[in-house]
Amino acid sequence: MIMQSIDWLIIAVFFIILLTIGYLASKGASKSAADFFVSGRSMPWWLLGVSMVATTFSCDTPNLVTDMVRQNGVAANWLWWAFLLTGMLTVFIYAKLWNRSKVMTDLEFYEIRYSGKTAAFLRGFRAIYLGFFFNVMVIASVSLAFIKIAGVMLGLSPAVALIIAGVVVVFYSGLGGLKSILYTDLFQFSIAMLGAFGAAWYVTKSPDVGGLQALFSHPSVSGKLSLIPDIRQTDVFLSILIIPLAVQWWAAWYPGAEPGGGGYIAQRMLSAKSEKHAMGATLLFNFFHYALRPWPWIIVGLASLIVFPDIASLRTAFPNVEAQYIQNDFAYPAMLATYLPAGFLGLVVASLIAAFMSTVASQVNWGSSYLVNDFYARFINKTATEKQKVFVGRLSTVTLMFFSILLALVLKNALQAFQYMLMIGAGTGLIYILRWFWWRINAFTELSAMVAAGVFSLSFIMIENFLLVPTADGMVTLWGMTFSMTIWNIVKFLGVVFATTLVWIVVTYMTPPVNDATLEKFYQKIRPGGPGWKAVRIKALSRGIDLQKEDDLRWDVPTGILCMLLGSVAVYSILFSTGFFLYGKTVSAFGLLALGIVSAVLLSQTWKKLKTR
Repeated sequence: MIMQSIDWLIIAVFFIILLTIGYLASKGASKSAADFFVSGRSMPWWLLGVSMVATTFSCDTPNLVTDMVRQNGVAANWLWWAFLLTGMLTVFIYAKLWNRSKVMTDLEFYEIRYSGKTAAFLRGFRAIYLGFFFNVMVIASVSLAFIKIAGVMLGLSPAVALIIAGVVVVFYSGLGGLKSILYTDLFQFSIAMLGAFGAAWYVTKSPDVGGLQALFSHPSVSGKLSLIPDIRQTDVFLSILIIPLAVQWWAAWYPGAEPGGGGYIAQRMLSAKSEKHAMGATLLFNFFHYALRPWPWIIVGLASLIVFPDIASLRTAFPNVEAQYIQNDFAYPAMLATYLPAGFLGLVVASLIAAFMSTVASQVNWGSSYLVNDFYARFINKTATEKQKVFVGRLSTVTLMFFSILLALVLKNALQAFQYMLMIGAGTGLIYILRWFWWRINAFTELSAMVAAGVFSLSFIMIENFLLVPTADGMVTLWGMTFSMTIWNIVKFLGVVFATTLVWIVVTYMTPPVNDATLEKFYQKIRPGGPGWKAVRIKALSRGIDLQKEDDLRWDVPTGILCMLLGSVAVYSILFSTGFFLYGKTVSAFGLLALGIVSAVLLSQTWKKLKTR
């Protein structure tokens, strides 16, 4: 693959447009921290929804999907498709609660929900842990994919590629804050989707693939098309489908799919002009993320099995790329570099750069909001002016980008980072779901869960590295027992989930509850309702304080759960209908499409019963 002049021109124009949009949108961003981090809480649903999906559409996402497809077929995508349940729960239950809280960041939530020094410590510790360390890991995993794309398509070394892109990201995100990011996301997402669909079209039309029918009938591909894993392969069936649907979606904390909402998703819900706009934005995000985007990546991943059947063939085809970077996820940029024509190649490269930058810009702004609002202004300089907060925000943006680049240079593949992040957050998700609706959860609950998840994850990783012994037939042994690595991964994940959950439940009942004044103030502000707050309402009433309003008598969480189920059915139906149309199975495709439409109609009627402001 050789980049032509037209390709470089397209990339140059892309950068010019991007920087222009970022500059024009930056006006007013320096007025206050609220303008810099939550855009003055005045953003519309459609812009926020597109920004959410642009942030989750990074250049590592198609690489990750390609890695999954090559190893375990299309059905392997259930590892992330299962998070749709989390997303829909956030849409219909938590989006309005976040918007109602009016906090600057989701970490500020700790000191309106909990009380005492433990709540303050938790807020500050999470600000450093998530805002810096965890955020650096996320950006580094995204940067890893960009390294591979830049190496294959641009011929740039990892350090040079990241420095160039990092400087541009720091410029417009540091200049205009979230508002600049929202508008550049709109432009970047449009380019990214055009590039993804166009790339899939060119790859399937190539002589080596020969069209969709030839692709799906090829011996290397035909066995990987099922949307449901083979139940006869028990370990794969459990790890890919059962565990994600039964446990992972509610138990694991993962960026962009946090149970109860959080991170940059919460940041955008907090930026919405109303509760309805917060819900609409999150619904649009989930539809685009799960129903619209997967198939172009899946198709390229499947086609790569024909052209590059194994990692060895990839390394042979790209001898100038360092071997450590050539894993299964490398197949996506390899296919694009092999088959895209001049002109369109430049557009696709620009689209992948756009995907990278949209994610990194959101991550550094989100992480910076933690470091400024929840650490600097809360603990270091409590009298900081708005100008000082914006300055520190810009400084932390540069710092986050610098350390992320350093870490990216030592990672190997996207799936590795995905699995590590799932492990670190395993067992904590249920707290984020329950803390809005059960008064007994306190700051010690969250602190113990965070520590337990880290300790148990590290323990299993040490067992894996020092005690697991590989066998000649691809299995592993531990203390005389022999099993597959897939079974070990299941045991490892479930072990962390249940051990962590047991710890935080015990700690919750062994530690004192949040004080009455904080609980009552939280209830009056958020109006969560439900049986989980009954004890607080009764205790307040005994002192002559009536927390219950007429609206609270009709608790709408059951209606929200029904909306969640209907929304999930609608999106899954459209996702799978699209797949069956591509496979040429029109009867199944129309059946699923009809189910999706019916579910969407029922959802629109049920949604009207939810209380919003």
